Amino acid sequence: MRQPVSCARGIEIRMDTLLSPMPNAFNFSASPFDCLASAERQLVRASVDIGYFREGAIILEPGVQPAYLFVVIKGHVRQLDGEEFVNSYGPDDCFDGRALVAGQVSSRFIAAEEVLVYQLARQAVTDLILRNAAFGAMLFADLSKKLSTLAERDSQHELQSLSLARVEQAVVRPASIVDGETDIVSVVKLFQEQRTSNVLVRDARTDPPRLGVFTTTGLQRAILHGTPLAQLPVRELASFSLVSVRPGDRLFDALALMIRHKVHRVVVADGERIVGFLEQLDLLSFLSNHSYLITRQILEAQSVEALAQAAEHITRLIGLLHRGGTQVSLIARLVQELNAQLFERAWQLIAPADLVDNSCLFVMGSEGRGEQLLKTDQDNGLVLRDGYVCPHDLAAICQRFSDALADFGYPECPGHIMLSNPQWRLAAQEFGHAVRRWLLMPDAESLMALAIFLDAHAVCGDASLLEQVRAEVFKLVTDNDVLLARFAAAIDAFENVSGWWNRLFALGDGGKDRLDLKKAGSFPLVHGIRSMALEMRLPQTGTVDRIEALVAAGKLPAEVAPELVDSLHFFMEMRLKVGLDELETGRDNGRSVDLSKLSSLERDLLKDALGVVKRFKAMLRHRYRLDLL
Repeated sequence: MRQPVSCARGIEIRMDTLLSPMPNAFNFSASPFDCLASAERQLVRASVDIGYFREGAIILEPGVQPAYLFVVIKGHVRQLDGEEFVNSYGPDDCFDGRALVAGQVSSRFIAAEEVLVYQLARQAVTDLILRNAAFGAMLFADLSKKLSTLAERDSQHELQSLSLARVEQAVVRPASIVDGETDIVSVVKLFQEQRTSNVLVRDARTDPPRLGVFTTTGLQRAILHGTPLAQLPVRELASFSLVSVRPGDRLFDALALMIRHKVHRVVVADGERIVGFLEQLDLLSFLSNHSYLITRQILEAQSVEALAQAAEHITRLIGLLHRGGTQVSLIARLVQELNAQLFERAWQLIAPADLVDNSCLFVMGSEGRGEQLLKTDQDNGLVLRDGYVCPHDLAAICQRFSDALADFGYPECPGHIMLSNPQWRLAAQEFGHAVRRWLLMPDAESLMALAIFLDAHAVCGDASLLEQVRAEVFKLVTDNDVLLARFAAAIDAFENVSGWWNRLFALGDGGKDRLDLKKAGSFPLVHGIRSMALEMRLPQTGTVDRIEALVAAGKLPAEVAPELVDSLHFFMEMRLKVGLDELETGRDNGRSVDLSKLSSLERDLLKDALGVVKRFKAMLRHRYRLDLL
């Protein structure tokens, strides 16, 4: 005969009355217990008991002193602050760690159905916190600290990746400095003696003296110059537009700079002191992928067809970086740079040179914000210089560009927000008129167009044309409270998915519920920040850059910013996982995540991130008085 099981509140039940059998062993693979050492796990085994609560039973209530940390084995628990639903806990989730630290419960925890839990004694939890810092951080910390702790736990692996490596860890080649009057023949002799391919050039004619670089690639220009090489000063052929990094900068940032400026090396400078050169080839030793080869493929492509392979390699690179532990924010930055190179080269191959010079090709949406990872719908446009006489076949040229991107794997935009649509290829003045119409007649369609345009980022041509149009937005938005409120109200555009708090632990459907990460999480966060950026007329297009600018301007509390950034990156990480799974399995999940397949830690982090969004939306509703609309 089975022995009774002791439970909280003095309730005793017999195990044969439970709807499911007694668990065989404590699940140490669930967070935060997965970070415990062998002796610490033994402490848990010696200090844990089993508890049972009937549906509707109050497990904890405000004001009581908790005696246990509860870990759900079966069933679901609801957390309420007053009458407001706060959180839900399912199998492998634990609560209420914060109350154990505070010594008093502040919320009410109710069994939403029959609940079976582990009860870990308070003294054992205290001992574990003292012994294992990671356990305490994962148990009690907010979203930012949890993600930081995860990064530290994985640091041994990630230190091998480019995401955490610093410039000073790579091979930095010493740099020789020559006077600008030194002749080319003497410089070539220096190349041979020091087995180098570049020197820094100091031009003392300016005040202060300027510093440039001369490389072996300049020898061809020197020969064609016509002046005898022994009489030709190196300053005449040196490039004085140096791209530099600091020793403590991330290698990933150095790589992004090389891609953006189309250079094969950067100068490493520690303040005024020149440390040397970081060559792109030396960066390759830190890579487990071929990002450099992708860049070369793009730049050297002589046909649109040749670019298709580079576009495919970008997708493979994303998977490699993700599996290698690279931070999602860094992956997104590299993808933005590579995609910009891809779109720029495609446009140069398709459009006549004079059209390229007299226009600005720009991207919008997540691509414009630098938050795109895997390929999504095309969102792009073209600003033409006022007075420029366009080619007679402009429509066909733009259509070929849209078709090329579709061949690269970027689907056509369902709303036709792309330069193959005449409404998105206009002269600067005409584009300005369109923007004014969006602002002065703010219906749902025009506000959507405005939101998309605010994220516009130039990728080819004259970027000043885009800035000219963007300035029209800032001219009219000043103190327009009604417009700002209607614009910000889009944070509730998907309010019909507000049941995500409950759907995290769907009851009665086997846990086969799905959650649209964009609608429930990333969109209200991104658009809320976009609304505040519009109010402040900020030029930044990236969400993180906008958050930093809003904090600097005193318009966003500094303590809120890290939570918003971490939540955004968490949503991006989750969507990347979904997207990579689609590529591997061939299943189209749309942007949704299968909640039943999340680990306990992923569910915990998702709840934290959605909680951040919920609080941020409440702040925005108050700020823009959205309840009055």
